[in-house]
Amino acid sequence: MIQIDDAGSGSLVGGTCIGAMRVETGEFYYDIIPIKYYSKENFKSKHYLDYVVTIVKKLFKKLDVDKNEKILVCRGYMFDNLRKWLNSQNYNYESVSIGEPLQTKIETTFEEYMIKLGLPITFIRYTKYPFHFHKILKWVYADYENRCHLCKTGWKSWQKYGNLKTEVSTQFLNKSNFVCLKCGNSIPNNSIVKVIKYTSNKPTTIFLHKNC
Repeated sequence: MIQIDDAGSGSLVGGTCIGAMRVETGEFYYDIIPIKYYSKENFKSKHYLDYVVTIVKKLFKKLDVDKNEKILVCRGYMFDNLRKWLNSQNYNYESVSIGEPLQTKIETTFEEYMIKLGLPITFIRYTKYPFHFHKILKWVYADYENRCHLCKTGWKSWQKYGNLKTEVSTQFLNKSNFVCLKCGNSIPNNSIVKVIKYTSNKPTTIFLHKNC
């Protein structure tokens, strides 16, 4: 039996991970929808849904999927075009809510991909809902020039919050339990820090090392 699911479609940063697993053997393959498919023009035309089909075709070849093999597909919108293709090719599939063993595997795979993009592992491990829009937007604004190109710029939320006015200053911190969102390292006590402020859905403050 084959499970197919996605991870990262709701994350502002990065593409979307599409994965397939053969439950009986644990064989797992995945690929990423490139971020360019989430540009304003491509997102509007939903080309990313076509790319899902392209990815799954490759994954099926790697898994040597037979048309009689049971296929469980996540019922989410990401697979709308895939379902049409599966129907046209007479695959034996069903739309369901995907659970284990694929769910944890694909979520972990997406986290590893995000770490490669530069998101600190501590941010993922210790931030509640790290891929929530305004949580990850804060990470983007910590190094805007180098991170804005990693965002799904076709989103309406990016068009609303993706070019906010920022105020930059310095401040002395007596006690700090902050992590610098630019380099990912801890900010020590009794240090001068760089402060970035902006207002999205609420006033937000970012603390960085002075020289970051």
